[in-house]
Amino acid sequence: MKIAVGGDHAGFPLKAAVIETVKELGHDVTDHGCHDETPVDFPDITEKVCAAVTAGRADRAILVCGTGVGASIAANKMPGIRASIVHDGHIAHQCVEHDDVNVMCIGAKIVGPWLAADLVRIYLAARFSGDEDCRRRVRKLAEMERFFIR
Repeated sequence: MKIAVGGDHAGFPLKAAVIETVKELGHDVTDHGCHDETPVDFPDITEKVCAAVTAGRADRAILVCGTGVGASIAANKMPGIRASIVHDGHIAHQCVEHDDVNVMCIGAKIVGPWLAADLVRIYLAARFSGDEDCRRRVRKLAEMERFFIR
């Protein structure tokens, strides 16, 4: 898979471990920044990362900020994006299996490198279930997006 990765200055230290894990798993990675700990606004990085997904240049994305909250909020403002904060293994697979999440948001101040690596492995291995209940709910999310984002 092609994976877009990005984070703000609070996520910068953990982003390297995330990228390393993605590469170890054999996926292609595009790093959309930031590239040091100079303060940057997370919506700017989030927009670049999510645009790669919506344009088809990436299959999924991973965002790393301080808590994951800001990145998740910003990502979910973009049409075609279904983002989730992921801080445990169950959510890492269930968000994809049930909700077809295409952007995982991790809080660098919440999880360490070893847990982040586990979350990345679980998230990237997960597949959307295709169960009719799940498909119907994801369709409803898309309908909400079309109705409310004009």
